[in-house]
Amino acid sequence: MIVDSAIYVDGRRAEAPGSLEETYEATRAMGGVAWFGLYKPTEGEFGRVAEEFGLHELAVEDAIRAHQRPKLERYGDTLFVVLRAARYQDRPETVEFAELHLFVGPDFVVTVRHGSGPDLSRVRRRMEAEPDILRCGPEAILYAILDRVVDDYGPVVAGLENDIDEIETEVFGGNAGVTRRTYELARQVIEFQRATKPLVGIVSGLIAGGEKYGVDQELQQYLRDVQDHAIQVQEQVAGFRELLQNILSVNLAVVGLQQNDEVKALTEASIAQNDEVKRISAWAAILFAPTLIGTVYGMNFDHMPELHWRLGYPFSILLMLLVSVVMYAAFKQRGWLS
Repeated sequence: MIVDSAIYVDGRRAEAPGSLEETYEATRAMGGVAWFGLYKPTEGEFGRVAEEFGLHELAVEDAIRAHQRPKLERYGDTLFVVLRAARYQDRPETVEFAELHLFVGPDFVVTVRHGSGPDLSRVRRRMEAEPDILRCGPEAILYAILDRVVDDYGPVVAGLENDIDEIETEVFGGNAGVTRRTYELARQVIEFQRATKPLVGIVSGLIAGGEKYGVDQELQQYLRDVQDHAIQVQEQVAGFRELLQNILSVNLAVVGLQQNDEVKALTEASIAQNDEVKRISAWAAILFAPTLIGTVYGMNFDHMPELHWRLGYPFSILLMLLVSVVMYAAFKQRGWLS
């Protein structure tokens, strides 16, 4: 459960005793700051830590269950901070989130990680290399963790920006199949915005309470730097969301134009087919008339006076021609034979 624990006295790391109780007693005796790093503790495991440091039960419940929104709350002289670290996975184009819960008291910091990030060992090494900052107390550790989380947002912003550029190229290149990719990336941007947007308010709250709770002036300057970076990330993510909405609108327009072109082509093909059917039907009707006349007089019944008429043959030929010419003229006038 405990990944690392240390006592920092005057900005330097001191040897920590083996047990939790001994570490906290040594911290009080030496006048230092204890930093405990925990990873996915169970309720029973975290109960010992909560009892030792007097953590509020509501904050403890949130830290155990996780799945909390980023926030800053104060319980007496202890700060409870929830952060969402992020890491961008380029191949699946997804943002991987990890929750980080911090309890910051007068002489202790307890960090509870749910997920793979952020790498707090790098934060420890940085703080141990900068004892002047670490002398500012537990708030210095909180600042360093905030700074690490915000810095880790940078590669995520770069990854999202690169994928959005690729989507823009595909959309304006006429690739209608990019719609699904755009929707999925927009969902990732929205989730990332939910993680980053509250961070500005969290840092602002820490800065606002700096004077009241005696936070070092230099440390407040560092927090303002983190605030500036958080605002920049928030503005970029908001721009990404708006840009993706515009891309979706453009893509829908492109798809609509393509569908209109397809419908137009189908309509033109249908019209051409109808013209062919009319032409064939007209010629079939013209040829059917003389065939019908020839068939009638080709039956050779005895009681057909026309068969014995001297002018019967030329009359039937003339009748065939007359009917064909009349039908041809009628179809020609209606445009069926054009």
